[in-house]
Amino acid sequence: MKIQIDRDSRVPIHDQIKEQIKGLIHAGQLRAGDQLPTMRALSIELAVNFNTVAHAYRELDGESVITTRRGEGTFVASTPGAAEMRRIRQKKLRELVRALFDEVDRLGYAKEEVQAVLEEWLSRQIRRIE
Repeated sequence: MKIQIDRDSRVPIHDQIKEQIKGLIHAGQLRAGDQLPTMRALSIELAVNFNTVAHAYRELDGESVITTRRGEGTFVASTPGAAEMRRIRQKKLRELVRALFDEVDRLGYAKEEVQAVLEEWLSRQIRRIE
């Protein structure tokens, strides 16, 4: 399980942890029954306060994404079916695109600048997979 923290982000660290765990589940990299690192181990790995990881795990538990079994550890509770997974992934993609364009607008970029960068990036990605 690979989680990366962006310390420069305005998104609180516990939310970054929570969303990345959900992302790993939605991407199929974590499945129902998979064990997560202990809160202490993850806090050490990410070099963040234990309470930050505990906060993320509590919220995930409250959303029934994970479950903790006393003496055994923390596990992925369930994973959505294929149709639900597609819906969740599309919703997340739309949120990311909206956040990108909100930031682009906030910083005052011209639409032509943004379009040129996006076209360049997509072109590189297509060449990479061909």
